[in-house]
Amino acid sequence: MKEYSEAIAFLGQWGRFQQMVFFLLCASIMPNGSGTFNLVFVADIPPHHCFVPDVNLTEDWLKAAIPVQVVNGRQELSRCSRYRLDVVRNLSAQGYVPGRDVNLTDLEQESCVDGWTYSTDIYQSTIVSEFDLVCSEEWKQPFTITVFNVGVILGSFFAGVLSDRFGRKPVLFATMAVQTVFGFIQAFSTSWIMFLIFLLIGGLGQMSNYLAALLLGAEILTSNVRVLYSSLGTNFGFAFGYMMLALFAYFLRDWKSLLLGLSLPTLVYIPLWWLIPESPRWLLSQGRVDEAEAIVRKAAKWNKVQAPQLIFEEYNENKTKTKPKKRSNMLDLVRTCNLRTITFVVCLVWLVNTIGYIALSYNTSQLHGDPFISCFLSALVELPAYVSTFLVLRYLPRKVCVIGFSLLAAASLYLIPLMPQSLPILNVVLELLGKYAFTTGAVLMFVYSSELYPTVLRNTASGTGSTVARMGNLTGPLLLKLSVFMKYLPHITLGSMTVVSAIAAVVLPETFGRPLPDTIQQMPTIKMLKCPCVNSEETKGHEDSPL
Repeated sequence: MKEYSEAIAFLGQWGRFQQMVFFLLCASIMPNGSGTFNLVFVADIPPHHCFVPDVNLTEDWLKAAIPVQVVNGRQELSRCSRYRLDVVRNLSAQGYVPGRDVNLTDLEQESCVDGWTYSTDIYQSTIVSEFDLVCSEEWKQPFTITVFNVGVILGSFFAGVLSDRFGRKPVLFATMAVQTVFGFIQAFSTSWIMFLIFLLIGGLGQMSNYLAALLLGAEILTSNVRVLYSSLGTNFGFAFGYMMLALFAYFLRDWKSLLLGLSLPTLVYIPLWWLIPESPRWLLSQGRVDEAEAIVRKAAKWNKVQAPQLIFEEYNENKTKTKPKKRSNMLDLVRTCNLRTITFVVCLVWLVNTIGYIALSYNTSQLHGDPFISCFLSALVELPAYVSTFLVLRYLPRKVCVIGFSLLAAASLYLIPLMPQSLPILNVVLELLGKYAFTTGAVLMFVYSSELYPTVLRNTASGTGSTVARMGNLTGPLLLKLSVFMKYLPHITLGSMTVVSAIAAVVLPETFGRPLPDTIQQMPTIKMLKCPCVNSEETKGHEDSPL
């Protein structure tokens, strides 16, 4: 039986049909870039302090009612306390002048019982100012990001299952609809809990839409065009959407307006239902040969080529009748010493790169005095990262690149605390360099992991590694909260984790220039470790099994 790519070779690789699919799917991914990181602005914490009613207070006492604290070497108004209002009113009524007649440090303080006053210099409002997610409720801000990422992880898992069951195209548009509808509804939340519920459901459609588009394009396109789409097209679409977020946020400073502004334009994707086809590969796997042929014939008309009378003539005649192979599972990834070590190191390196990518992406509001410029730069730096990935995968060894980019990320993070505060631009450059290195490293691990494992374990290994890596989506935002103990503690911690992962990656075998393994016996082995079970009876015992 002909391979699918051979059966449709008459279409060519880059006709009008392939161009339409390529660019429309890339465009469908753009909302993922803006949706994944819109919480950078929607959930940002504006400067704030206790609200002080101006009743019966002189101008001097109104200004002095909030204690001054030193934070990271700078004086700031206390965010969560004020001097007891009844005492301040009494002193104001008696004509005392703060700082001259009264030592303010001797006054008793109280919490913000009347609420807070939020700065509107940058934002008109965020969910933090809307629902008072500060002080004793400050834990709700990183928890909000965590809930969103839980939705992303669950959506990624179920999208894969559903796309195998119902098809690539229905899942792509269903997840786009979930993303759009619940992004719109979030703007009408009247409480933090309501916002959280809508955010969780909206998260289900975020990266699942990306994965559905990636899979659909990879199955429709062939050869070099498929590689270009999977490595650069989808990633560029995501990065451009990420950059558009900064533009929308600059003009829409209110969190509700921003969510509406990001959601409503996605309605233009509705006509894509009639332009983007179902995956012919998936239709063939379901035995729906006539539907697959109809799509390919339509593509032939777009490309102005003549289709053969029977495109998949041998498909039904040569269906394999051999005994189905045993399905692999996660336990097979730890069956031998070699597999256990490779799996552990791959998951560790992938996880650390993802934590770094997410943490530095969500830290963009603190990167520069202008959070909109910071967001744009953080998105812009991903473009050379994706190009670098494409080039190093073609010309350089995998292990050297993974270790090199990990050390580059660690070095940039370690240097940030050493930079003089008088030159903040150096911190910006170093953090962007770290973001570049983590982005490149995370994408490299997708390819490296697929080359390390045999065919019978490849999907299981990639799925497991990707799932572990997505735990970084949960960990990254929480890591940033270590700054309450020391300003640069998140950078030092993340840098140390990255060094550990780089050292661990030394044991991984090289795969550059080698054919993909089909069986466990063909897997590259870890030579520097004396693994007694490699090539031993433990491995030989599986020679007759599907694994």
